[in-house]
Amino acid sequence: MHPVLFHLGSLTIYTYGFFIALGVVLGGLYMWQQGKKRYGFTFDQANALFLLLIVGGVVGGKFFLIFENPSFYLANPSELLSKSGFVFYGSLLTDIPLMLWYFKKNNLPLLGMLDIMAAVTCLVHGFGRIGCFNAGCCYGKPTQSWTGIIFTDPVCQAQPLNTPLHPTQLYEAALIFFILGLVFYIDRNKKFDGQAFISYLILYAIGRGIIELFRGDLQRGFVIRDILSISQFISILIVVVSIYFYVKLRRSTTFH
Repeated sequence: MHPVLFHLGSLTIYTYGFFIALGVVLGGLYMWQQGKKRYGFTFDQANALFLLLIVGGVVGGKFFLIFENPSFYLANPSELLSKSGFVFYGSLLTDIPLMLWYFKKNNLPLLGMLDIMAAVTCLVHGFGRIGCFNAGCCYGKPTQSWTGIIFTDPVCQAQPLNTPLHPTQLYEAALIFFILGLVFYIDRNKKFDGQAFISYLILYAIGRGIIELFRGDLQRGFVIRDILSISQFISILIVVVSIYFYVKLRRSTTFH
């Protein structure tokens, strides 16, 4: 598609980075506005948390790249820094405990803040997937369906070029923004704190597991070659754990 957005002299502005930045700005504003409205969340607290999550997301996202090719990355750790891109699940699974620690440290309601963070995560991730589409990463398998997209720019990461591919990046962006709408609805009508965040985890994990069937970037790693990708395996674990906590929190609210 369009991996390069525009040039400013010798400076190149990449589309992927632009959309990530857009999602971060929108997500940060939403987090601060909702946190302040509901729990007196200050701008300094919001800023510190977002910086913490960005660092955690980068570290976790890069670390999970190891699982794509353990022998290669353990032998060549510097490649983790030189390779572009991140593993979303690595970022998410790193940032969740960081959020819980930060909320507890600042005496903020853990589950209530997580509900706010569900929408924040959707905003950052959804715009990030649009950036992925323009960069050509996380591309799909060849297809003859009407949804097929042809990548022609040699700078993009999609393979093969000049061949219709499933736009899995757009499938996922559509999924995420659909979930965002549901998160807004659930958060306004929730039966218990944490419902919006746990619902997000369940819905995204199920959708991601299905979209993985159309992915064509084999280097993303598999638990069972060509049958069960690492992301599908993580999705299964997330669904199981999330359903457990959903039922547990729902029951505790009902009984009280």
